[in-house]
Amino acid sequence: MNAARTHQSLKRGLRMIEVIAAIGGPATLAEITRKTGLSRSTVHHILRALVEFGYLDKDDNKLTYTLAPKLFRLTEPSWTKEQLAEIAKPFLEKLRRLTGEGTSLAVIRDGSVTIVAKCESEGPVRVVQEVGVTRPIYCTAVGKLLAAWLPEKEIDHIISRTVYVQMTATTITSSTAFRRELTHIRETGFAIDNEEHIKGIRCIATAVRDHSGEVRASLCVVGPKDNLPEPELEKVRRALNDVAIDLSTRLGYGLLEDSHDWSTERNKRKYRNNAEIQH
Repeated sequence: MNAARTHQSLKRGLRMIEVIAAIGGPATLAEITRKTGLSRSTVHHILRALVEFGYLDKDDNKLTYTLAPKLFRLTEPSWTKEQLAEIAKPFLEKLRRLTGEGTSLAVIRDGSVTIVAKCESEGPVRVVQEVGVTRPIYCTAVGKLLAAWLPEKEIDHIISRTVYVQMTATTITSSTAFRRELTHIRETGFAIDNEEHIKGIRCIATAVRDHSGEVRASLCVVGPKDNLPEPELEKVRRALNDVAIDLSTRLGYGLLEDSHDWSTERNKRKYRNNAEIQH
């Protein structure tokens, strides 16, 4: 009898994980109850256990449930652009609120850098971005950041086929300069496009890591240069760094081996130690 109840509870718990995964974002108790066909009290009891064991996260303010990083770490998924975009939305919005400028998330596939999610600035002067567009790898902050963390062999391949078109007076136009820039990015943890791609536009980007520690995406703040003067970049760096850590933690970065308890503050210290903010 006990074995039968255990089997039933396990089956129901796995079904709830499947339901939340299918919803693709935060799920309420009512949604999960409706989709599983179970009683509200049963769903609540099993959800509480799944949160306790680290398979789900609960937002106590919104009373919603999402898949926890522990699941991603166990399955080691190959993130799709759509999955990353959906997960990144609230983080892009938070970064926009903190900086007042546009934000975006980019990924690299086969040497091509693509914007997969964005959040536009609400100011009167803004930089319009489009989801799905590609960006040059050698003269954009998101492109340079992603290139900096690629394996050396892949970087060599990309550099060998890159045609350096001079977009502005500050565009990188040689492989030597590009390699030097990648070294600097690895040392500081940030990439800056100082009017290199489009005159009058500045962009700063940093890495988003997943449960394996690999760089999965590039998170950036972009705006007119007058909105991002040099004295303001330190403040933007800090906001960008903090949100990138929060998003990385959401993807499982820093999950402890022997416990489902993990610390965002620990990750922030780790990021700052590995990528010290420099002027």
